[in-house]
Amino acid sequence: MIVANGFLRADGRKGIRNVVAVIYLVECAHHVARRVVDQAQDEDVHLLGFPGCYPNDYSLRMMKALATHPNVGGAVLVSLGCEGFNRDGLAAAITDSGRPVETIVIQEVGGTRSGITTALAAVERVKATMRERAQRVPMALSDLTIGAICGGSDGTSGIAANPAVGRAFDRLVDAGATCIFEETGEMIGCEDAMATRAVSPEVARNIDTAIRNAETYYLAMGHGSFSPGNADGGLSTLEEKSAGAYVKSGSRPISGVIRPTQAPDAPGLYLLDVVPDTAPKFGFPNISDNAEIVELMSCGAHLTLFTTGRGSVVGSAIAPVIKITGNAETYARMREDMDIDAGRIMQGEATLDQVGGDIFDLVLAVAAGEQSKSEMLGHREFILGYKTIDAVGPACHPGT
Repeated sequence: MIVANGFLRADGRKGIRNVVAVIYLVECAHHVARRVVDQAQDEDVHLLGFPGCYPNDYSLRMMKALATHPNVGGAVLVSLGCEGFNRDGLAAAITDSGRPVETIVIQEVGGTRSGITTALAAVERVKATMRERAQRVPMALSDLTIGAICGGSDGTSGIAANPAVGRAFDRLVDAGATCIFEETGEMIGCEDAMATRAVSPEVARNIDTAIRNAETYYLAMGHGSFSPGNADGGLSTLEEKSAGAYVKSGSRPISGVIRPTQAPDAPGLYLLDVVPDTAPKFGFPNISDNAEIVELMSCGAHLTLFTTGRGSVVGSAIAPVIKITGNAETYARMREDMDIDAGRIMQGEATLDQVGGDIFDLVLAVAAGEQSKSEMLGHREFILGYKTIDAVGPACHPGT
């Protein structure tokens, strides 16, 4: 099924958007980069960045993956000049991917005003090169990667919104797409059910290892993935929340377990494990919903399905976010931010399959260029922090 005219990249992947990423490499360069994006006055110029000064392998891998994401056509790097981030390594990775990139070092060009002016000119040059290189080609569902997360869950999430996403995932996987679900810290207790869906005993073991690692990490942190807002919204226990989070994966076989920055190399359904491998070092595994969206994007997600019971207004740089609520009151109150009303299921006005079909259809429409609500509203949130996550072996990331 042809779903869009995608932007062909040198590595053969295809994007549904053609974004210029303006990337600050330390918090000290954030202001200059933000002013560049603001003054560019172009909805396809997006702000990304890493605030830390001390280098971190995870953040470098993340930024390389994001700067060469299928939806990104080129980049401008904004460096203060004395930070620890490997700007030359990042620029080389972007160049090697066939994308134009320019680096602006604020300390070398004269300061804030000069940095903004210089970077704005670089954005225009990168955009011009992108226009010259742009190739639009047919994009099939087999070229598309879709992520899914929960945020602001309530009692309706596991009954309506998440299972409706699961039905959409089933249709997408059956049609040849790649689907990624995550939040292992919110699926503790579901490992046996997931293991029965694994394509091999080794993948089943990897699922079990990922969930046990999440449980160990959260116990060490002394804080589970359960908020006061979850309780106020009708969720009683972490177990109930876990079961609700799990059903967004649908029912199809699980092809593998991947880690941030690892793009699946074959269509199918994948579990993304974002919990660090080590004892707690940098804080909570996920500090916000947007951190999870960023990790899904680092694995190649062209867009993300975001279920929310209490309501959320976030979007994302680079990749569109589609928001689905199972709470009819939330949809009525926050209609300007919600894309799909899965509360119709709770009201007896629609079935899971019908809402799953609505989600499937909207995925195709957004892939073809229609803007999601968060895109229309200009939401371009982005966050990237320190973390310690090692790569996994090929058994977790099967090629078949």
